[in-house]
Amino acid sequence: MVSDVVKPFAVVFPGQGSQSVGMMNSFEPSAAVRDCFAEASEALGQDLWQLVAAGPSEELALTTNTQPVMLTAGFAVWRAWLAAGGARPAALAGHSLGEYTALVAAGVIEFADAVKLVRFRAQAMQEAVPAGEGGMAAILNLGPEEVLAACEESAQGQIVSPANMNSPVQIVIAGHAAAVARAMEACKARGAKRAVALPVSAPFHCALMKPAAERLAERLAATRFAPPQIPVFNNVDVKCEHSPEAIRDALVRQAFSPVRWIEIVQAMVAQPLDTVLEFGPGKVLAGLVKRIAPDVNAEAAFDSDSVSRLLTQA
Repeated sequence: MVSDVVKPFAVVFPGQGSQSVGMMNSFEPSAAVRDCFAEASEALGQDLWQLVAAGPSEELALTTNTQPVMLTAGFAVWRAWLAAGGARPAALAGHSLGEYTALVAAGVIEFADAVKLVRFRAQAMQEAVPAGEGGMAAILNLGPEEVLAACEESAQGQIVSPANMNSPVQIVIAGHAAAVARAMEACKARGAKRAVALPVSAPFHCALMKPAAERLAERLAATRFAPPQIPVFNNVDVKCEHSPEAIRDALVRQAFSPVRWIEIVQAMVAQPLDTVLEFGPGKVLAGLVKRIAPDVNAEAAFDSDSVSRLLTQA
């Protein structure tokens, strides 16, 4: 995919959950990647490369570190791809936090601004709900409608709702910890294969995040946005917005609304395009794309070898 004469393809960026100590080690010789981490480190006054390379993992797992690190890692792979002559995609998207990475790649937000913006987002989300009061869980092998019904019957005056529509067989729910626990049992009673509590620091993408969204709105309003140079499918409406005002509004609502990943993949594939590449650590999104659209070629550019291999594929 080095030349510009290529079949249309999309690039997607992961969010939190794919981070691990050493995840960028194979990119150490890459000037594009190291420069990217240096720029982010300068913006935050913190050595992100050292954190990613050496940990400790407990510090990397803090959402205030994970969010800027994952944005930097995804954008660093994007820069390495372009520096090696990689073609530009027809569309972009990102899962949760990854939407910010996509917007940076599309030229909407300056990278240094975005790194500081997602650290603020992380702080606002962490502070919105006292530790221990919220929770998230992955529901496996139960359809979206059944999961929604289980959440509605389990709320009992509290909040619990679908947070990530990851694939037809994987839905993540979020809300008050007690309501999430009730919904897990309700989902299993409705036939879910498994209901797994997730080790997260806050209940992302549910109504408990509205206080964080209000704080985020102020910060977004003060951050310069430009029209996208590449279409970006947003999480909240599955739309490619063009105006900075509409993009900001979608990011505010994204904080307390579900990630509609199933529909995003379906919309990208309908462009039409037959390849989706995941840029950044891990292979989670590539796996989800294969479940949602089995006929699509989904691959992950997660280390230097995979980037080199994908660059040589026509």
